[in-house]
Amino acid sequence: MTHPLLATVEIATAANPGACVIWLHGLGADGHDFEPAVPQLVRPGGPALRFVFPHAPVRPVTLNGGLPMRAWYDIAGLDRHAAQDERGIRESDGALRALIRRENERGIPARRIVLAGFSQGGALALFTGMRYPEQLAGIIGLSCYAVLSGSFAAERAAINQGTPVFLAHGTFDPVISPELGERTRALLVAADYAVEWHSYPMAHSVSSEELAAVAAFLQRVLP
Repeated sequence: MTHPLLATVEIATAANPGACVIWLHGLGADGHDFEPAVPQLVRPGGPALRFVFPHAPVRPVTLNGGLPMRAWYDIAGLDRHAAQDERGIRESDGALRALIRRENERGIPARRIVLAGFSQGGALALFTGMRYPEQLAGIIGLSCYAVLSGSFAAERAAINQGTPVFLAHGTFDPVISPELGERTRALLVAADYAVEWHSYPMAHSVSSEELAAVAAFLQRVLP
């Protein structure tokens, strides 16, 4: 199935970037949401990076009374027993894979690409990253959770077994409970993934301390 390319916001930290971070926003936000964070994610002397911030499609979201908003998939509820929008998740997985292929066509191989995301965007970054058939540089999930975890064992790609994973969660998150974050961590650790885990005394948000840790992670996986 061919997926049309999503509209994106792009920032190159220097000319001729040789690595890329594709960063997915959370529910109801857009690709501009994490654009201001780029200066905090780049270290002096680091490689030239291209940050790609795609805009999710606009769709009705059940959790918000059917109100249309930018979302990677529909959400019926935020507890682990709520029904999941498998069709929407897989459609967005295909759209993210199309963005990875575009970077390949621009000269950046998968092994120099990091998938990252916050909240719902983090869930999609984990979903695609674990199942992608080429080795990625890293996967970052902030304040997120695993979707369609029942298919994880059957669908995960062995080539990304050793791909570094960065997970972080706020201990006071009222939107996506810390328990869901811990369950996601436990799922990956049990499958022998190299998970770097961070927790912060915050709600459903991102802190400067967290961004500093992400910057250090990017420096390690994109040397």
